Amino acid sequence: MQLLVASNNPKKLKELHTILAEAGIEGVELIPLSEAEPYPEPVEDGRTCADNALIKARAGAKATGLPCVADDSGLAVDELNGMPGVLSARWSGRHGDDAANNELLLGQLAHVPEERRSAAFVSVCVLVTPAGQEHVVEGRWPGRVLTAPRGEGGFGYDPLFQPEGEERSAAEMTPEEKNAVSHRGQALRQLVPVVAAL
Repeated sequence: MQLLVASNNPKKLKELHTILAEAGIEGVELIPLSEAEPYPEPVEDGRTCADNALIKARAGAKATGLPCVADDSGLAVDELNGMPGVLSARWSGRHGDDAANNELLLGQLAHVPEERRSAAFVSVCVLVTPAGQEHVVEGRWPGRVLTAPRGEGGFGYDPLFQPEGEERSAAEMTPEEKNAVSHRGQALRQLVPVVAAL
């Protein structure tokens, strides 16, 4: 069975591949966007991560006739009423400028004491079939926002995020350690029974 993954991020593909293998699911060929028949990229204008994941998965399933998995994730900071949330990747005004996003977040939390720096990485993963069935799952990775970046690994807000029960930042963890506990890993594992049923 072919399964479209609405992403060209090799890390996301590898993570899903690993999770399916660990669950003993065979015969699933993951197709990244780069290998699918090109189609117009949908505008991600949803108000929540779930909205955006559904927009991507619906577009992929409709355009290719394949079941499609998509995800949208962000950092929800309690002190900022859950923001940057769905705007995480473009918090500073430019999409994907990690350094500017981190700098802005640090500035916004500059005078916030340790006990009020709680946050969580949230990932919503969606699987939409060509027949229109929709499965929506969510993973949450609680922790806190550090006062300065630490670590060279990961991407996005990883250098500023210290997971609950960890001494290190997410950027100081190995990819394997992170995948085992991360928000996206949690959400993708919830989709395993759905993929198995297909």
